[in-house]
Amino acid sequence: MKPTQPNGYLAVPPGGEGSGVLVLHAWWGLNNTMKAFCKRLAESGFVSFAPDLYHGKIADRIPDAVALSNALDANLAKADIADATRFLCERAGRANHGLAVIGFSLGAYFALDLSATDPEHIRSVTVFYGTGPADYSRSRADYLGHFAETDEFEPQSEVDKLEAALRRAGRPATFHRYAGTGHWFFEPDRPNAFNRAAASLAWDRTLAFLRRPFT
Repeated sequence: MKPTQPNGYLAVPPGGEGSGVLVLHAWWGLNNTMKAFCKRLAESGFVSFAPDLYHGKIADRIPDAVALSNALDANLAKADIADATRFLCERAGRANHGLAVIGFSLGAYFALDLSATDPEHIRSVTVFYGTGPADYSRSRADYLGHFAETDEFEPQSEVDKLEAALRRAGRPATFHRYAGTGHWFFEPDRPNAFNRAAASLAWDRTLAFLRRPFT
């Protein structure tokens, strides 16, 4: 019997099976860009699932996104993510050797938290222009970070703190900084921020990271 799907978006490879990748959306919500990203992962052989942390609400303008993110109950969001984690572990089935989680901005905070609070299920974490404080001493994950050169929403000092915290915890971490970019450089629906060359490189690096063997 197939597991019951929580509120969110599921994308499955043509063959129906693959390693699981949990995708946590930015403060815009579960928009078409996040769904397209899940589809892209599925086309590359991964079962991807993005929980809808806003439960149907989507923002396109920054003030609306700020309002949605400020109204988000972190505990409820973490409960939604826990449900999504259980679902994806079951859905990936035999292909599941621990999940990868990818978080964008707001979602990066929750991705990092998940790796610290549910270490048995999370084998790798990829973050796009987002950080967050956590105790990584229990984490078993490897980490990949994509950060902008100039980011008004994510100061370099916060990126340095995250990198240092992971190093102290003994976790493998590779952080990339992309010249000439700002926040949202990976998202094509943000035309003032999207950087095609940087996004392409970040995608290639992410795919290679997802495909590497993890202990």
